[in-house]
Formats: sequence, structure tokens, C-alpha cells
Amino acid sequence: MSSSPGTLPSLNALKAFEVAARHLNFRLAAEELGVTQGAVAQQVRGLEAELGVKLFERLPRTLAMTGEGRGYIADIRRAFEIIARATNELRPQPVRLTISTTPTFASKWLIPRLPDFTARYPDLDLHVLATDRISSFQADGVDLAVRYGRPPFGPGLATELLFEQEIIAVGSPMLLAGRPSPRTSEDLAEYTLLHDAHNFWPEFIERHLGPRDQMSFKGISFSQTSHAIEAAIAGQGIVLANRDFVARDMAESRLIRALEGSLLGPSNFYLVWPRHRKSTSRDMVIAWMLDEPRK
Repeated sequence: MSSSPGTLPSLNALKAFEVAARHLNFRLAAEELGVTQGAVAQQVRGLEAELGVKLFERLPRTLAMTGEGRGYIADIRRAFEIIARATNELRPQPVRLTISTTPTFASKWLIPRLPDFTARYPDLDLHVLATDRISSFQADGVDLAVRYGRPPFGPGLATELLFEQEIIAVGSPMLLAGRPSPRTSEDLAEYTLLHDAHNFWPEFIERHLGPRDQMSFKGISFSQTSHAIEAAIAGQGIVLANRDFVARDMAESRLIRALEGSLLGPSNFYLVWPRHRKSTSRDMVIAWMLDEPRK
């Protein structure tokens, strides 16, 4: 049979004492606790009466702890910390899953879909590691990665095609309004071409508008595809982008097709994860991501 902890003072009084000891001021303690200053002072007086010791010296504008008060507060704080830790450990903790993506994939594909994800899986704590550097499943604690390339991506890794790289030309409706779609290189030269690091424009022009000869084009280059897309939305020019990255912008009329035709990129987007690392939460995320492109 467990032994009784003995008679304890009022927990409300102990809390009032702990907060007052931190602020050395009954008024500030009352503001933190959401009660009146008089209520805090009364709780502390009652605690002092029950203990038979004085915990504070009441000064004109502040409080000063007595020697007994300083000794008592150290133990009380440790006791509250133990209670808080025990309570946190008792509560179900959210499952944390780290997904590694490129910055463009994160901003143009993943982030717009997160409201649906969090509604479906409110207990899953998703950490998005967005970087152009290939993150390590071991060193960076990555559970799932979105990789642009072609499998195999490495020994012991499972892969699943997320979507193909289909490149289309898009621009802002305010830029293209009242103007026919460019059909020749000369037509396209009237626009600013927005480039990213992939620079698909030469191949796109050659395939869909014919030889460029000595034709020169105005252009702005960006290191991130997402920045080139944002520039297109702002009416700065025409961008070549993955259809899946601009699908939502097109559906919401921020972008429209600027030229007919498309390109299939040299690589595609894959989900990649350690084959032998079991994770129910990761499997749920994979299923959700594979379902999303079809919507």
C-alpha cells in the first residue's frame, strides 16, 4: 500500500506564491493569473498562515523574499516542473515526419495543399525541409523525399512516380489580354522570357516556333523556378513551368496558357524513402501525395 504524501497546502495558493515570487509584485502576478491583486495577496497570506512563516517582505512598490521564502520557492518550482513534465508525457504526442523537397516544389505544390493535409491528419506534425541540396535520410533525419531525376536514386531506397515533368508556357492574363498567342519567333520576341536554372526556352522555341536563326529575345533569369513563376504572375513576362506547379494559378486565373505545345522534361518527380524503414505515418503521407495530382 502506497504511503500518503501528507497534508498539502492549497495548490492555488502555491501557484499564487510561485507567480508572485517570479514577478516580486502582486499586481503583475494577478495579471498573469487572470485574477485580482487582492486575490493573489489573500492566497499568499493564507499560505503564510498555514505554514507559520513569512514568505515575503511587503515593500512600498515591490516584494522581497525572506530566507524561508527563497528556500521554499526552489522546491515548489521543482515540484511544478515535475507535474508539468509528467502531464506532458501522459498526453499523446504528435507524430513528426520530415519531408525533403526543393523550394519550388514546397511553395508551388506542397504548401497550397497543406490545408487539406492538416484537416485529414491533425495529429501528424509535418516538417518540410526545402532546399536544393540533396538531404540525407540519415544525417538530416529525412523520412520522405521528393526528388527530381530518374531512378534508381540509391541502394535501399524505394521510389514511386509522383508526376511527370510536362513543361508549358504561361503568363499573366493582364500581360496577354487582347494580344494573339505568339505563333512565330518574331511574335515571341515582343515578350520578355522568364528563365529558371533549367532553361528550356531554346528547345521549346525550336520545337514549337521553328528555327530561331539570329533572333534575340529579352529575358530575365532566376535561380528558383518559383521566383520565375511569381514574376509571370506579376506580368513581367512568359515563363516555362511544370504544369503541376502552375495548375492552381491557372485554375484561379492568375496565369493562362501563352503558347500552344509542351515539352516533356528529361526527368520526373519521384517520392523516395528508405525501403526497410517502416512508418505508418509516412505511408499515409505517400498515399495522400499520390492521390493529390489526380484531383
